[in-house]
Amino acid sequence: MSPPYEFALVPIERLRGHERVQESNLGPLGAEIRKAGVFADPIWVAKGSWVILNGHHRVEALRRMGAKRIPAWVFDYESDVIHVEHWRGGGPMQKAEVLRRAENGHPFPPKSTRHRVNIELPFRSVPLSDLLA
Repeated sequence: MSPPYEFALVPIERLRGHERVQESNLGPLGAEIRKAGVFADPIWVAKGSWVILNGHHRVEALRRMGAKRIPAWVFDYESDVIHVEHWRGGGPMQKAEVLRRAENGHPFPPKSTRHRVNIELPFRSVPLSDLLA
């Protein structure tokens, strides 16, 4: 049996968000990524729908740098490995609502959802130059 996730360099234009981003976070985050010269925190996305589950700000920071791809853990979103809850209030949230918000273009406010996995993901680092080419 294969794991319910895989690592991939995902075309950035394929991704769809379910949360808005805070503009004030993007400049400092982009500067931090440029200074490091590597992208060491892959985002999480739902396989097939390409909905961003974790990493909206990192996606937007890379998009503004002109990145063509982004490192991602691609999950079978129906798997029991990944869970979603309300960020501020705790408690469960429906995965279907996350997907619906991405599909209909009515995203949640920033930091509304919190996705967690019950496995340890391996470390993956990709040179920034590989993403901008």
